[in-house]
Amino acid sequence: MTKVTVAEEWLNACAGCEIAILNVGDVLVDLLVNNLDFVHIPVILDKKYFGQTGEETELSIPEAVVGIVSGGVRNEEHKEVLLEMRKKCQILIALGTCATDGGIPAMINMYSDEELKKFTYKDSPTTDPADYPTEHIPPLLDQCYALDELVKVDLYLPGCPPHPDWIAGAVLALLEGKTEYRMPEKSVCDACPTIRESKKGLADIKRMLSAPEFDPEKPLDEMRCLLEQGYLCLGPVTGVGCGGKEGAPRCISARVPCRGCYGPVRKGAKPLVDYMGALASVGFDPNKMPDRRGYLARFSGAHGTLKRPVRR
Repeated sequence: MTKVTVAEEWLNACAGCEIAILNVGDVLVDLLVNNLDFVHIPVILDKKYFGQTGEETELSIPEAVVGIVSGGVRNEEHKEVLLEMRKKCQILIALGTCATDGGIPAMINMYSDEELKKFTYKDSPTTDPADYPTEHIPPLLDQCYALDELVKVDLYLPGCPPHPDWIAGAVLALLEGKTEYRMPEKSVCDACPTIRESKKGLADIKRMLSAPEFDPEKPLDEMRCLLEQGYLCLGPVTGVGCGGKEGAPRCISARVPCRGCYGPVRKGAKPLVDYMGALASVGFDPNKMPDRRGYLARFSGAHGTLKRPVRR
């Protein structure tokens, strides 16, 4: 049986998605032995862009049936690598919320490149001021992009990082010739077992400096919904998936609010607007919400509801 070739790349990312691939575990081992052949994965294999000894003059990635890319696109090098992956791979998978929606890196879109450089090299309280680097640094793009803003993406696997269940499921589906593998379009609340009393009366939002009410000796399904307790749980506007195909949401299982790792429930959603509705449904007055740049910004990401503010 001919193995399916796979190329994997990481762009503006942390390698958490690559670790999630390894965490597929025994299923991945079986797939590598019988079905898959990774021809390019820089985080694990030493494969140079310009030949192993630098003998080539153009960036090159081996051809593959399946391409997997994690991270957003922030500079010209990221863009060049992404375009080469799209050119060389028949099926392109966006792996992780940074790739599918911009994720945490796209929060930089609220600031100009000059603000970014000034803070990093001049104003950071943890480092000494230094001159801006002028050599060996790829030029920045005008913002951080999700993959599908620049190339066609065939399959989306959000998550920070994606649960190994979904990675294994997607790969197995592709091996069976199915290219329409999709994550469920449900929210974290749909998988959350906590008690919702649907009572209005939330006056103020609490910070996690105080502990929510729960009995650690009792199961999760005996704890009251954290949003109803006044904590900013992003479950109503976050896609389900962090617990895998069967498990409860991971943050909720640790008795802390959802932080939005899986991004919007569906493409085209307006999480900022939807979340105001969720707060209103438990009795909070949205007019009391502090107007802060970056509030819930993870959801806006690269896809559009939160772009760089106009400077006056």
